Amino acid sequence: MKESKFTGGLLGLIGTYIVSFLITTFTLGIGAPWAICYTESWLADHTYIEGKRLEFHGKGIQLFGKYIVWFLLTIITLGIYSFWLGIKLKQWVVSKTTFAGN
Repeated sequence: MKESKFTGGLLGLIGTYIVSFLITTFTLGIGAPWAICYTESWLADHTYIEGKRLEFHGKGIQLFGKYIVWFLLTIITLGIYSFWLGIKLKQWVVSKTTFAGN
């Protein structure tokens, strides 16, 4: 069995989080889906599972569409749907993550 590891460094992670924060802040939150995709892509690029590198294929515009739907569902359910938002986001991220070369 090959080794699973994360090869990212602290400065790279801090830089990624700063860029994501700036994207989200300067766009007043509208750019959050693109910031999330940027962060997830960096994390996947530095993650190896059993010797295979991960690759994130999600796009900000895809996640933006999900955000609209999730926002409307949260309003319609008077906030109850917000309890599922973290799970829905994680499901979307995992569905867009594959092993490199696949």
